[in-house]
Amino acid sequence: MRGGATVVRGGIRMSGLTFRPTRGRWITHLSRPRSQGSTGLFVPPSPPLDPVKIKELQRFISLSKKLLVMTGAGISTESGIPDYSAPVRQRYWARNFVGWPQFSSHQPNPAHWALSNWEKIGKLHWLVTQNVDALHSKAGNQRLTELHGCMHRVLCLNCGEQTARRVLQDRFQALNPSWSAEAQGVAPDGDVFLTEEQVRSFQVPCCDRCGGPLKPDVVFFGDTVNPDKVDFVHQRVKEADSLLVVGSSLQVYSGYRFILTAREMKLPIAILNIGPTRSDDLACLKLDSRCGELLPLIDPQRQHSDVQRLAMDFPLNPAAKDP
Repeated sequence: MRGGATVVRGGIRMSGLTFRPTRGRWITHLSRPRSQGSTGLFVPPSPPLDPVKIKELQRFISLSKKLLVMTGAGISTESGIPDYSAPVRQRYWARNFVGWPQFSSHQPNPAHWALSNWEKIGKLHWLVTQNVDALHSKAGNQRLTELHGCMHRVLCLNCGEQTARRVLQDRFQALNPSWSAEAQGVAPDGDVFLTEEQVRSFQVPCCDRCGGPLKPDVVFFGDTVNPDKVDFVHQRVKEADSLLVVGSSLQVYSGYRFILTAREMKLPIAILNIGPTRSDDLACLKLDSRCGELLPLIDPQRQHSDVQRLAMDFPLNPAAKDP
């Protein structure tokens, strides 16, 4: 088949590597200490790094020539961003105004920097993220699709004018010079939790260009991803020879659909996520580790010329077997 992966009896061969089904699974109830400080507040417990699993992921990456990576909330929790919420106009902007300084200050963690390095050396064919935090952009990724948009951009619903979110913060302050509120918690999109009384007096600016209402350039729950963007990502998947999921349970269909496309293309799929995902049964490799601990250990330029075959956990879908 295309992309260097071939279906063989009992498994999939990829550039001299054969993935075969096994019964082994990671034990996910083992715990390890969380990192100190706010960056560890939202990261669930995970097993200690397993040297064998590290080697398996290293081989998976080394044998990938056109790797597509999909990331989710789990890659950003190690940067101090929790896992989602959404609301209505005045309430949303009042809460977002309070939470923005903290949200916008978050920085990429070692997992983001690792993926940025993979792109620079040509290992990463394309990166698709379900996150709206701009951390991949901050890390320097350019071959990037932000599937659900980005909180660092604001759109006018009337004319489509795009504004940087940091510019809007100054307009909020000018319209609400005496307004103040204390954040009672923070959400992944910069939203915080305020009382109705606090929200009632908050003034929201309109579009500078046409006076229309403004919204963050993101897809909220219940909205649909732009069809052109979906088609674009499908094409990138079809160009790839393997797919790595990082920090996503794939519960939302907007991301899961691309896993189904990868399965149809018979691409090897690896998943790095603490806890079960919607696609564990489609993966040839599943790792329950912290993204920021594991990805920096992988050398994307390392070659495995001495490796001819490797048995991995690959529960084959019946449709993928030879007739």
